[in-house]
Amino acid sequence: MMRPSPADYILKSSPIDHDFEPFRSSSSRAIPSPMLKEELFPESNGSFVPENGSGKVVSEDKQIAPQPPEEEPEGFVPVLKNRNFLTLWSGQVFSQLSDKVYLVLMIALIASRFQSEGQTISGWVSSIMIAFTIPAILFGSIAGVYVDRWSKKGVLVSTNLLRGALVFILPILLWLTKGWTTFGGLPVGFCLLLAVTFLVSTLTQFFAPAEQSIMPLVVEKRHLLPANSLYTTTAMASVIIGFAVGEPLLALADTIAGWFGGGTDFGKELLVGGGYVIAGILLLLMRTGEKTQDIAPEDQPHVWEDIKDGLRFLKKHAHVRGALIQLVILFSIFAALAVLAVRLAEVMPEIKSSQFGFLLAAGGVGMAAGAALLGTFGQRFAHARLGTIGSVGMAGCLVGIAFFYTHLWITLGLLVSLGAFAALIGIPMQTTIQQETPEDMRGKVFGLQNNAVNIALSLPLVLAGVSETLFGLRIVFLALAALTIAGGSLTWYIAHTNDDLQEEEA
Repeated sequence: MMRPSPADYILKSSPIDHDFEPFRSSSSRAIPSPMLKEELFPESNGSFVPENGSGKVVSEDKQIAPQPPEEEPEGFVPVLKNRNFLTLWSGQVFSQLSDKVYLVLMIALIASRFQSEGQTISGWVSSIMIAFTIPAILFGSIAGVYVDRWSKKGVLVSTNLLRGALVFILPILLWLTKGWTTFGGLPVGFCLLLAVTFLVSTLTQFFAPAEQSIMPLVVEKRHLLPANSLYTTTAMASVIIGFAVGEPLLALADTIAGWFGGGTDFGKELLVGGGYVIAGILLLLMRTGEKTQDIAPEDQPHVWEDIKDGLRFLKKHAHVRGALIQLVILFSIFAALAVLAVRLAEVMPEIKSSQFGFLLAAGGVGMAAGAALLGTFGQRFAHARLGTIGSVGMAGCLVGIAFFYTHLWITLGLLVSLGAFAALIGIPMQTTIQQETPEDMRGKVFGLQNNAVNIALSLPLVLAGVSETLFGLRIVFLALAALTIAGGSLTWYIAHTNDDLQEEEA
């Protein structure tokens, strides 16, 4: 009689159902489970593997090699399958379009209610732009601190709904104050326009860092580059569409509102405010999984301490600091181009100075195309390399414009290329900041970024025009090319110096 093995005693005393086929061999003798066999017979290396779903034993010499996991596709496909990202993206579409059409709405209201016949509109519009810019400089960093303290989803939803409400009450405010003037002679209605614009811009300062901070919560780290590419494409499209078709859209909205309201002209405000409200409702459907800190208000650090934390983080993390520097330089160059485009159109025989928008649109088209290509193929390259290629490419385009700025079609081609190379800088640098900034610091860092970018957008508006008058277009474009190279070189130096220091410490 054969003496039972230790495995047989263990199996007989275990609660395993011995009639279950995987535990019985062809000779009806019990065979230990994979885990049990690995413990009793370690030389087998635990290689006993039943076939999936067949209920049959696979011998060691006939094992099926494990299939390697399928590689997840690159590009936009995984991002577009992400329901939370699609919700965030849809909210961005309505919110950004409303932002752009809002400025067109302000111009339309000024022209129809406050501008006198024969009077230039530029003074009125400049006042609106100043009211829109001041909150960005004053509150950008502070807003980022509170974004880190509050629910980011709550900030996105509430800022859109509040901006919508402010636009909705504009017709009522203008109707109540019709004919009123201040002691300085300004219409009270126009002062209310300035106040509403200031409030809308203030809410936008909270919306912007919350939007950037929430992206890594709904998109996996490896998919942030294509996600940011879609965002950039949408942003460029909203600029082109918002300014290009904003006026006819507002006129159409007034026409439709007139059918239901007996000649009312409130359709413009309903369109813009409705865009903000739709964005807020869409963002309500998003799931972020974020964790908010439940800290009593009296235990919260002072706002300035949080801002200092953000600055210390940038000082310590060279990659994030370098990316931020390149973004500031990039926006400075585009702000200068917005001013120089008017002069470019003036010296081109093919177009009028009032048609400078075609030149700006060419840059926007190039950036959208670059973002699309980057979202498809950009994951194969390091962010620093993409930024270097973008800096060199932008500098080359600016040098080309400096020598061919009187030729329309050559300049248009160079501007399209300029926009594409700019995408190679802006999108990877923004992605780097998102990837390398911890969740509890993102609001502070993006608040500081928005502050720096808005200052960078403001200074060239003054300096570019003065420089062009003093030195001419060619010198200014060559200087911008040198600034681009300097920014790219500085970022490369900061990043690589930091890498060398980390290797020495290791």
